[in-house]
Amino acid sequence: MRSFVARKSACSRPLIRRAAWLLASAVFAMSASGPVVAQAPGAIPDLSSSISEAWTPLARDGRIARYGTGWFDPPAGLRGPIKQHPDYPLRGNETGRPTPALGNYNDPILKPWAAEKMRQSNEELLSGKVGIPFLPQSRCWPGGTPGQLLWTTEPLYIIQTAKVVYMVWQRDQWVRRIFLTDRHSQEVKPSWYGESIGRYENGELVVDTIGLSAHPLGVLDMFRTPHTEKLHVVERFKVTADNKFLEALVRFEDEDTFNQPWYGTKRWKKDSYDWRETICAENSGDYFNANLVPIPRAQRPDF
Repeated sequence: MRSFVARKSACSRPLIRRAAWLLASAVFAMSASGPVVAQAPGAIPDLSSSISEAWTPLARDGRIARYGTGWFDPPAGLRGPIKQHPDYPLRGNETGRPTPALGNYNDPILKPWAAEKMRQSNEELLSGKVGIPFLPQSRCWPGGTPGQLLWTTEPLYIIQTAKVVYMVWQRDQWVRRIFLTDRHSQEVKPSWYGESIGRYENGELVVDTIGLSAHPLGVLDMFRTPHTEKLHVVERFKVTADNKFLEALVRFEDEDTFNQPWYGTKRWKKDSYDWRETICAENSGDYFNANLVPIPRAQRPDF
């Protein structure tokens, strides 16, 4: 699990910000000089970003994704994602009066324990015990795999090198690493993002992830759908022919949580965007007394 540095004094913040920026700059510089993986011509999609160009998350209507934007439906014939409970229609930020995300815990794909956990989560919201739920990233927690793909508003940068594909979110400078190899480690210690290995196949980046920790806030969507450490995720990333859009098809399989595998899709648009620093912990107060999920706090400093 990633450790979190306790908030420093105001005088140290500029140093922390500068360190974060230098780290990001070093990663981007590495992508510019690193060779691409040697494979058949046309087999490797150009998923890359630059310091001034990024992938912006989209809603179903093509606008920038905001609260209320979850997994899109997969192609016909594939079992789709968990949806909002039919008794409580979801209204996202685009309506001007959003409603809480309340998952349909009656979905037959859910094992009994998972359905009950989602029911309890819904009840906490309906009773007022917990305020409007945001994605974990809104409270400074990692989004995990593949939940991090759902982060709204802020852009995603992708860096392709010979051995590793980096996915870097502007939000808190989260970094996910996809190792270009054909096999997982013999022993994988569960973590927020798990162990992701990837390969290029027919113009797509195919990513296989195992070793995902079952943290209470390590959920799969905005409905707080849980999972166990048996979760196995396969993602297929590709760009459209005009190189303007990035698309992902995600397969979720967890025999202890779901009665069958299910699928979700996500889409981004390539936009001109200057890298900006975002520090979640500097804007995490519960100003409206909504009893939000506490942000993570380190018990001791990292250094």
